[in-house]
Amino acid sequence: MQNLSLLKQIKDLPDSPGVYRYYKDNILLYVGKAKNLKKRVKSYFVFSPVFGANPRNSARIINLIEQTTHLEYTKTNSELDALILENSLIKQLHPKYNILLRDDKTYPYICINLSDEYPRLEITRKVKNDNLIKYYGPYTSGVKELLDALYLCYPLRQMKSCKKRCIFYDINRCIAPCEFNVKNEYSNILKGALSALKNPKQMLSILNDKMLKFAENENYEEAAKIRDMVKTINNLNKNIEVDLACDIDFDVFAIVSSDKYIASTRLIINHGKVISVINEKIENKVGDFFTQLLFANYKEGIIPSNIYIENIYNDAKIASEYLSNKAKHKVNIKITKNKDILKLIELAKNNAKITLENTDNNIIEKLKLFFNLNHSPYKIEIFDNSHFQGQAVVGAMVSYNLNTNEFEKNNYRIYNLNSNNDYNQMEEMLIRRIKSFDELSCPDLWIIDGGKTLLNLANELLAQNEINLDVIAISKEKLNHLSHRAKGSAKDILHYNDEEYRLKPNDEILQLIQKLRDEAHRFAISNHKKHKRKEDIKSSKLEKLGISKANILKLLNYYGNYEKIYEASYEELLKITNKNIANKIKQNI
Repeated sequence: MQNLSLLKQIKDLPDSPGVYRYYKDNILLYVGKAKNLKKRVKSYFVFSPVFGANPRNSARIINLIEQTTHLEYTKTNSELDALILENSLIKQLHPKYNILLRDDKTYPYICINLSDEYPRLEITRKVKNDNLIKYYGPYTSGVKELLDALYLCYPLRQMKSCKKRCIFYDINRCIAPCEFNVKNEYSNILKGALSALKNPKQMLSILNDKMLKFAENENYEEAAKIRDMVKTINNLNKNIEVDLACDIDFDVFAIVSSDKYIASTRLIINHGKVISVINEKIENKVGDFFTQLLFANYKEGIIPSNIYIENIYNDAKIASEYLSNKAKHKVNIKITKNKDILKLIELAKNNAKITLENTDNNIIEKLKLFFNLNHSPYKIEIFDNSHFQGQAVVGAMVSYNLNTNEFEKNNYRIYNLNSNNDYNQMEEMLIRRIKSFDELSCPDLWIIDGGKTLLNLANELLAQNEINLDVIAISKEKLNHLSHRAKGSAKDILHYNDEEYRLKPNDEILQLIQKLRDEAHRFAISNHKKHKRKEDIKSSKLEKLGISKANILKLLNYYGNYEKIYEASYEELLKITNKNIANKIKQNI
């Protein structure tokens, strides 16, 4: 490895905190943080008898270093600032060798606002920094059934706002605090409901009695609903029957790894009981997996004061400082000698091992191996656009989690586009998506509805922004220069890098990509129709003024949308059309 410019760059590094970046030509390979940039980067190399990768490093790091042609760095004021910058760059740029953070699900809480005169329980995914709002959770499953059971067993105020007693009072499901002064009685009911929220199984006898009564009265639909509630409560972490007999909240965090993957389990303990189990599995690459997993688990929601782990990792102290700043209270990441907590750590570790060994979803591995992707494609984004003769141009992005095999509709995006051809529309949409990576992090894979030209466009945009992201395009077979779309016999072609793939119609990989493309197409079409209806309404305003369609189209081509036409000055309109049309618009709209 005789790279004299890289050697000089290493020798010129400062003895200060910061973030370093390894490149292969213009391709970003790795982002790392350091308390001391010079010492950290030098540890990757040996300088005699020849300059090269340090053989004491892992095979992954040696492979990374052997590909590195140059490095760049950014100094920061502290190690904590370096940690934050490192994670921001990983999230936005997706370096090839970094362990990657993903935007996983935000889990719901049950909350109660104690400042209300008659507080009620609600489901929320947003946590506010308010001492009068109490949160329980997060729950990974069954939260709606749990809340329904609480309202069935305890006659709490059922509706957010009501001014007089309603049907819930008539069926003994509410004591009508909207009409009667029942503060003391309501307070006792609320205490019972909160006690049941801490230990849901105490509701089972009440629920079973109600289910039997509904069944006896042949109200089987209501009986079935209660049966589902009972089943959900019985299944809440049924394999983790732990009661610490003390009212404390904390988390337990365990990590296990193999050559291919790293798995973690987070146990959430509320009031001495395990209420949720969150499992995570990521690809084992290079870097500090401990902080990466902490960032993924605590990106939102309540952060407990104590997080117990089996071993203290190198970055535990700086991670604790980061989480403390985020939570606005002291967060301790520590080991313990407490026997009950040690049992929980072992339990979490066993769960993580099960997650690590789970190979049910091998389509992830199939996709990666078939195309030789840089990343395991857990999170996929798919793009399509729709328009009618250049009008109401809409771009659509849908999101799919291949780990859970679910479309993530919270991450869907619609783009109102100004360009009037497919190439520029896709370019406009992808540029806007790249700019939003700091808000919604970079996925593992893009799928583009289009051919080789649009694939090259996507790859060029990513390269310009130093983003390491795999892109697959899917296009229809062309006969006589026209896309072949005959029902039942359409043949799709897949494109990746410089290769074309013509898979059999029953191939699992092709069917998955077709399913994702079709959802993006559906989402684009449905939103185009909505946009077109709005555009037609706006167009009709101009038509009613006696302005011809040709002149309306001329104005649209210049301004891009109707709002800008309406906002344009009289002088501007004169330049585009004529005095008659300018007068009509400014005098009537």
